[in-house]
Formats: sequence, C-alpha cells, structure tokens
Amino acid sequence: MNRDCLEMRPRACRRTGMRLLQAAALALAVAMAMPARAADERAVKSRVPPVYPEIAKRMKITGTVMIEATVGADGKVTDVKTLSGNHTLSIAAEDAVRKWRFVPASSPSTVDVSVNFALTQ
Repeated sequence: MNRDCLEMRPRACRRTGMRLLQAAALALAVAMAMPARAADERAVKSRVPPVYPEIAKRMKITGTVMIEATVGADGKVTDVKTLSGNHTLSIAAEDAVRKWRFVPASSPSTVDVSVNFALTQ
C-alpha cells in the first residue's frame, strides 16, 4: 500500500486514486481498440491441405504451425500471420490457410488455426 496513504495524507491518497483510475481507463480504452476476436471459433467450410516442403521432408522436420487468420464476413481469408512453428513449415501453412473458406458470419473475425505436418512412412 502507498506509504502516504498509510500516514493519512488525504491529497496523496486522492492523487494515487486518480492515477489508478486513469490507468484503468487507459487499459479499458486499449482493450476496446484491439481487433475483435471471434467469441466462438468459426467453422471451416473447406480446408486445403498444405504442400509439405521438399526440404522439410528431407530434413525430417515435423510439427504444428499456429496461424492467425483474418476472415472476412463472406468466409474468405483476407490475411494470415504465423504465431508459432518452424519457419520452413510456416510458409506452406500460410499458403494453405489462405485458400481455406470459413462459414460466413455477420462481421469479420480473427481465428487461430493449427496446421499439423507429419511424415508418413
């Protein structure tokens, strides 16, 4: 707790309270300005499998790539961004997700999807 408030200095307490209120208002404004995220995940209407990069096959690179896809109201993917995963695989994952189609909605949304790369023997 603030030392000034403990020593019963009313002005200092008011100043501290105002700073906390300003910080809370700023945090609320920033949270509201962020792009809206989908409250519930939009269903994928059609999914295009990624093309496994030849270099990744030779090096036996496997794993999951997390992609953030911006989906328009019509269900078409308008933008993609890799959140995590191997860079060699992420390019193929982004290319595939750009071709996906989602169920139409009333407004654009942002959806996180995972693309799994596994070698089959």
